[in-house]
Amino acid sequence: MISATRTWFKRNRANFAIGAGVIGAGYVATQYVLSKVTETRQRMSDERIAKENLRRRFEQNQEDCTFTVLAILPTAVENIFEALPVEQVLEELQTQRQERLAKSVGGGPSEVSTADIASAPPSLADGGDDKSLASEGFIHTSQMAESSLESPSPSTPRTKMNKVQLWNEVKISSISRAFTLIYTLSLLTLLTRIQLNLLGRRNYLASVVSLASPAKQDSRINLENREDDNYEQAYGNDFETNRKYLSFSWWLLHRGCKDIMEKVTAAVKEVFGPLNPREDITLQRLSELTVLVRKKIEGVTEEDRKNQKWLSFLLPPNSEEDYVLHAAGMSGPTEISATTSPALRRLLDETSDLVDSPPFAHVLTLLLDSAFSLLIDTKIATLAYKIPPPSASGARVVEIVGPGTGVKTKVASTLATFSRQAYSIGSGGNNEYLTTMEGVRDLEAFAAVVYSSNFEFEAPEAAASLAADAEEPVGGDATLVDVGEIEAASDLEKAWTNALAKEDGKSVTQ
Repeated sequence: MISATRTWFKRNRANFAIGAGVIGAGYVATQYVLSKVTETRQRMSDERIAKENLRRRFEQNQEDCTFTVLAILPTAVENIFEALPVEQVLEELQTQRQERLAKSVGGGPSEVSTADIASAPPSLADGGDDKSLASEGFIHTSQMAESSLESPSPSTPRTKMNKVQLWNEVKISSISRAFTLIYTLSLLTLLTRIQLNLLGRRNYLASVVSLASPAKQDSRINLENREDDNYEQAYGNDFETNRKYLSFSWWLLHRGCKDIMEKVTAAVKEVFGPLNPREDITLQRLSELTVLVRKKIEGVTEEDRKNQKWLSFLLPPNSEEDYVLHAAGMSGPTEISATTSPALRRLLDETSDLVDSPPFAHVLTLLLDSAFSLLIDTKIATLAYKIPPPSASGARVVEIVGPGTGVKTKVASTLATFSRQAYSIGSGGNNEYLTTMEGVRDLEAFAAVVYSSNFEFEAPEAAASLAADAEEPVGGDATLVDVGEIEAASDLEKAWTNALAKEDGKSVTQ
């Protein structure tokens, strides 16, 4: 029996070998498939975790942008209020009115300045505007206190103006101040988004590389600072560079806002100059004049707005960069060429590219649209024209502002609202104008483009290569903009298009 069994195995050994081979191959294939499935599942899990981590970092970064804007906005507001002291002019108006009343009571009507009355329009000669200051709510007690702090010293000479000139000054200053604050807030919002998202991108990349690097087995303490092992420094994520880069917002807060104010004031004088403070004006007419001011500042056509250059308001020229760092307390008076750091230079050049890009102009226009709509269509309409907001009674709003009705109010009433809203626009606390701007979805898309683009240039090798290229003379002073301006612009356009497409897809699915 044993020999028969041995004979049977010999006769069927080929079949056994084939069967064993098939079973072995099946086992190996099964294990391979299972390992691939496990690997794919792990990779998907890692990608999901990475995306969630990136999303949380991005959202936290946007919250930091909001807090940063609210923290540094009062600096620009102080400079603008000091340059356009509406409350101080109003105090002078009230002082002149009290003097005229005292003269009229003490010496009769003949002692009142006839030149003042003769030069003033009939509607201004009766002093009705001065009496309406309190009823219009033009100035609060707290604002009076602030204006007294901002008023120049008694030794400062001031040209004596009559009543008409003072009212014209109130008109121009009130409107210009509100408009200037809107432009400053919009530009500061975009600049802060660019700065913090550029730094956030570098922080994220440095943290990813640090986590992906192998852990050191040597537990000994080494006091030597080895740059090769310092991923934070290698990827440009050093505290000193970041601090200097963020300090460049000083230019907008102290210089840029004043340049904007000059441009806005010139446009307001040209458009609103002929208006009489006691003249009746409709909300539609006020909106048309506001749009006309914006066209003179931003451009008439879409192409003009796209080509409008805002960089000079946001960042200083190269010759002023060291001065800005010194003024912001980032460098000593004897320190020379503080911006020669390749990492800082690259951050400033990329910021300049982003500011000069068409997406920046597009988003800025949308932010200004939202802020001016809140000011004119909501605040002025509600407070000056007594029109209920749309949420209160949609049918009533249509009935009031519809064609043929033409609700009117005094220009002085709108000036009162402009003056009060300046404090809301410049508020460093609960700022509804900033909240409205952050509701513009294209702002988040723009921030996402800044945060997620140009990762390849953050590697130390790429940064060194670009810095070396930037130092080569190419027809003058070469910067990173000169090296890859066309490619960077096209990449930004592609990223911007993709970001907007994703936002559109979200809105459709929601």
